[in-house]
Amino acid sequence: MRTQTDAGRPLQQARENTDALLRLVKPGYLYQRPIAERHRMIFYLGHLEAFDWNLIGRYALDAPAFHPEFDQLFAFGIDPPPGELPNDQPSDWPALDEVQAYVARVREKVDELFGEAPEQLRHVAIEHRLMHAETFAYILHQLPYQHKISALVPRTGEGAKPAGRFVEIPGGIAQLGMELSEGFGWDNEFPIQCAAVPAFSAAQHKVTNGEYLEFVKQGAPPPFFWGGSADRRTFRGMFEEYPLPLHAPVYCTHDEAQAYAEWRRMRLPTEAEYHRLADGAPPSRNVNFRHWDPTAVTDDDDGSQRPMQTAGNGWEWTSSAFAGFPGFQPFPFYRNYSEPFFDGRHLVLKGASPRTAECFLRPSFRNWFRPSYPYVYATFRLVTS
Repeated sequence: MRTQTDAGRPLQQARENTDALLRLVKPGYLYQRPIAERHRMIFYLGHLEAFDWNLIGRYALDAPAFHPEFDQLFAFGIDPPPGELPNDQPSDWPALDEVQAYVARVREKVDELFGEAPEQLRHVAIEHRLMHAETFAYILHQLPYQHKISALVPRTGEGAKPAGRFVEIPGGIAQLGMELSEGFGWDNEFPIQCAAVPAFSAAQHKVTNGEYLEFVKQGAPPPFFWGGSADRRTFRGMFEEYPLPLHAPVYCTHDEAQAYAEWRRMRLPTEAEYHRLADGAPPSRNVNFRHWDPTAVTDDDDGSQRPMQTAGNGWEWTSSAFAGFPGFQPFPFYRNYSEPFFDGRHLVLKGASPRTAECFLRPSFRNWFRPSYPYVYATFRLVTS
């Protein structure tokens, strides 16, 4: 019986995470498309293995292909522009048993070869899978409750009301990105950049559902994750809909966050300002798959006056367009990871959500989405000059 090498154990642990997510989909529903802008869920069952095989087996070690059709079919996800949704049908995809057989064969071959692959590519395979452990959670969140296996989890979100305090952030140098010598990072994390940031004030806490509710009462549309009615707002959690937790951070789009900031006559931080306000702050406990839904913004308060939950309990929108740093070089083995999104139509998010793996808590990591994409566990905080 084959045993995992030391090099392969992190990959196996990541597999266990994504396997557990896929098992939450009830039999017969993997061919649904809970998010119109994304592939049907059956794609992700094959994609994770196709990516590992194309990277480790084909690119790194030039091993002979055994199912080139599936290697190509499951190679890439999609991010269509608004109004250009996919129109494939369930019958366009292979049968479940075919995909499962492909997955099993790929894992067998990748396990044999993984230790021979360059260390950088092993990191890519592991972090790519852990990224999908989060983005597939977004898809699973939108699957009807009756089509997934509910986990018995406690409700989160109740806690102390924030005081509405702002923290003075002194002017200084923000360090963005990382040095090659510091360890693994994705191509958009290099090279290191230093930016001078003038002094500003930042909210100690993320904007809450309760605070955003006042905006909605003034006529703003309710965010995507809210349900119920005007006199009884609810939160559409992963496994149930329940009364809106007023002191949890509001999940919303960049457009909604921007509109709220303007209503408050404030603004969103730039990416560089985020680095200044988050410098040295510990992460929230609600990260690395601890909870499915957000907790109260005050749950991690430690008595200090610094900004809280700058990593964890929800990604934070910035006002910065996603772009490469000067001197950017795409990974030759994954050229479409970052560069296709340097289009001015994707915004940088920093921090982490409840479903973000611990490895992404490094300060240099950058996330990005379209400003109107509503499915992300994305929050925001206000700043003012």
